[in-house]
Amino acid sequence: MTADGPRDTGPDVVDVVALGESMVTFLPSRPGRLADVPSFDRAIGGAESNVACVLAAAGHSARWAGRVGADGFGDHLVEAIGAYGVDVSTVRRDPDRPTGVYFRTAGDRATDAHEVAYYRAGSAASAMSTTTMDLDAVRAGRILHLSGITAALSADCLDLMRELTARRPGRPLVSFDVNHRPGLWRDGDGSRVLLELARGADIVFVGEDEAWGLDGAEAVRAALPEPDLLVVKQGAAGATAFHGTDVTFVPALTVDVVAAVGAGDAFAAGFLSATLRGLPVRDRLRHGHLMAAAALTVPGDLAPPPARDHADRLAALDDAAWGRLRLGPAWTQADEGAEEEVRTP
Repeated sequence: MTADGPRDTGPDVVDVVALGESMVTFLPSRPGRLADVPSFDRAIGGAESNVACVLAAAGHSARWAGRVGADGFGDHLVEAIGAYGVDVSTVRRDPDRPTGVYFRTAGDRATDAHEVAYYRAGSAASAMSTTTMDLDAVRAGRILHLSGITAALSADCLDLMRELTARRPGRPLVSFDVNHRPGLWRDGDGSRVLLELARGADIVFVGEDEAWGLDGAEAVRAALPEPDLLVVKQGAAGATAFHGTDVTFVPALTVDVVAAVGAGDAFAAGFLSATLRGLPVRDRLRHGHLMAAAALTVPGDLAPPPARDHADRLAALDDAAWGRLRLGPAWTQADEGAEEEVRTP
């Protein structure tokens, strides 16, 4: 199995299976400290289910595998994620553990000063394991997408991640987003475990700011030679992909940011969508940037993706035209021929 393309489909195989915890998110009705916000709006959150939702909205068959409580919040998650066209038939309901929830601040979400309050300890998702999950359904994807968040939830979740990233014949193409969240790791910061799991994946996404303290994309590749395809995200500068001996850098787009949330998940979804279509690595990176730009130009985690032909036209621009692109709110709804409207001189 290589990252050149996923395995062929079969009658019960979907394009992508994404496994992980989804939570109900409460977004404040106005900017300010959590202590001062009087009311919140309900939404959904979860790195892996975000990827599944974006891929489903982009026309791929996607399945979310997870566990939620047998409660109203669990009902909401299953219904809301399913409404994107994601297969939720393998989601398990736990009668003894609750669905995780979290609250976050509004206006300063893109800064280090933002507040996030998680209520996920002992959640239904923390009981995911090799015995509580349908591993046949989890592996029935051309791509299996995982993230490091799951490994931090419990010892059972870590065992499950080790099982799914073990290199065995016949497994799906394994995609792993490092998603290092130090606050989730009770015993240390999890860096060693995440490096171990990344070494078992075929495609790895990692941000420079979470890459084990290494300096630069080349250093990350030197420490992580095992994945067939490594994508190092370099913030506003762009992203570098290492594929065999090839190194491909694609600069990020200029974006009028509305909220800096959900962009990493959207980038992974765009890259995986292009992978499923067998596009070259440069175009995979460009589709990742375009999906990230869609997420950055809406208030929440999930944004309507651009139409495929629209995204393909933008991804095919020459380097100079790509560098002139400037994308703002509602750019994904531009009709055919509207590329000139989102360019800057």
